[in-house]
Amino acid sequence: MPDRSRSLRRLGFLTIGLFDPADPAVGHESTLSLIELGEELGLDSAWLRHRHLQFGISSPIAVMAAASQRTSRIELGTAVTPLGWENPLRLAEDLATVDVLSGGRINPGVSVGTPMQYDTVKDALYPATAEVEDFSKTRVERLAGLLAGERVRELEGKQGVVEEYSSRVEPHSPGLRERLWYGAGSLDSAVWAGEHGLHLLSSSVLFPGPDEEPDFAAVQAAQIRAFRAAGGTRASQGLVVIPTDSASAAQAERYRAYAAERLPRTRTPQGPRRMMFAPDLVGTSEEIAEQLWAHEGFREVDEVAFALPFSFAHEDYVQILTDIATRLGPALGWTPASA
Repeated sequence: MPDRSRSLRRLGFLTIGLFDPADPAVGHESTLSLIELGEELGLDSAWLRHRHLQFGISSPIAVMAAASQRTSRIELGTAVTPLGWENPLRLAEDLATVDVLSGGRINPGVSVGTPMQYDTVKDALYPATAEVEDFSKTRVERLAGLLAGERVRELEGKQGVVEEYSSRVEPHSPGLRERLWYGAGSLDSAVWAGEHGLHLLSSSVLFPGPDEEPDFAAVQAAQIRAFRAAGGTRASQGLVVIPTDSASAAQAERYRAYAAERLPRTRTPQGPRRMMFAPDLVGTSEEIAEQLWAHEGFREVDEVAFALPFSFAHEDYVQILTDIATRLGPALGWTPASA
């Protein structure tokens, strides 16, 4: 029997914030209303994916700013912001500003690497420096230092009659650096995150080592254990779960068809990096809970941000989120937060 002695402590959700390019306001309003619903249901966190030049949220910080004014308790995060598109100093300013506006509820999640489809965008993104940009983890270290309040320059103090300057990023939001997460997909990245005082976001996509067996749950569990052995503390898992408890027959059929279409990619590692995808979990909350208790990766964490599927309607997300909070969460030993 699966070990159920470790109850789920924190439960959140992750959304791509899908929108129709012909009327993008509707999709953004849908995302904000789902975050409000999450708070009403007692969920602990809402996380936003980051999509550039696609029909999902391109500016999660702006969306978090709006959400911060429509909620009072739920934590807001990015999972993840690819730093290859960002200037760490400007990003630190935006994050600190929204953290102040939210009352200290922001959890920045970041990743590194060359931006996807870089050849198609590099001339617009970095017209003068595309060939020399550093997309390594140094970018994370710069962001972490800036959030912590490290000195940016020597200039500070009053200049002239009214201008006053700071040597660090302003506003400074104490504690924001300690809420910085890293989206790691490989063992080396998980260890690096632990060594550098970051929290670990482990998703439904992983990259096993060349000698590791292609068992997603075992690979994920090994990465989380290595992260903790390297000094890391908080680790969150983000599988796609779709409970059907209160779904209509038509909804449940669509959910199963969606998962079935995506299932073949989970059977073998993909591409030169052996990318592995976790299967989507569809069924009643009781059925999904049984699968999670048996999942080696899930058993290594006590907090999750379950990912909502990409391409469903708003009413589908309301049903899924409600079932996650009212049925699946309690089946995993989770208790809703008090509003």
